[in-house]
Amino acid sequence: MKIFLDTANIDDIKRANEILNIDGVTTNPTIIMKSGRSQKEVVQEIAALVPGPVSVEGIGETAAEMVKEGTDFAKWAKNIVVKLPMTKEGLKAVRQLEKKGIKTNVTLVFSASQALLAAKAGASYVSPFIGRLDDISEDGMLLIHQIMEIFCAYGFKTEVIVASVRNPLHVVESARLGAHIATIPPDVFEKLLRHPLTDKGIAQFKEDYAKSKK
Repeated sequence: MKIFLDTANIDDIKRANEILNIDGVTTNPTIIMKSGRSQKEVVQEIAALVPGPVSVEGIGETAAEMVKEGTDFAKWAKNIVVKLPMTKEGLKAVRQLEKKGIKTNVTLVFSASQALLAAKAGASYVSPFIGRLDDISEDGMLLIHQIMEIFCAYGFKTEVIVASVRNPLHVVESARLGAHIATIPPDVFEKLLRHPLTDKGIAQFKEDYAKSKK
């Protein structure tokens, strides 16, 4: 399973890259706004750091507006993927951008039927938001199971990006279900590295070594 980082923080991306070589990055206008810099500037810096896909999202509401934004985004770097909302207009834009050879990522997906339509429209990626489903007492991981079952049954080339990841268990379960990608916030990425028994074991080794030196 590929690991993407869900952030626009350059320092977080650099730190993660030192450990793993991140496979890609997902951004949105909200997290880029927190950087205090222009979207183009931030995205181009990220695209230079990460050779894999970098998802960029606009604010257009009609298909025409989304296609115009997406076409502009694609000029920023070779690895740009245009994020589009799971709406009628969004799917229209998917078809037009994919025909231009511009990869798309359909975001804000909350049902298997939405994922199916996005795949049928030709989206390169689809992003089901599992954490937000968990927040309203629905089973986010069940959605991933349903989508993977459908995509595998019909051989869709669309890749599943598990999004709205809240904890390491979400990542592990996504991998068990065969999801192609999990996009992870920096804090969850750090949690994946840790286990209390690992820390305890290291502390014990140090203590034993200190005793042996005495």
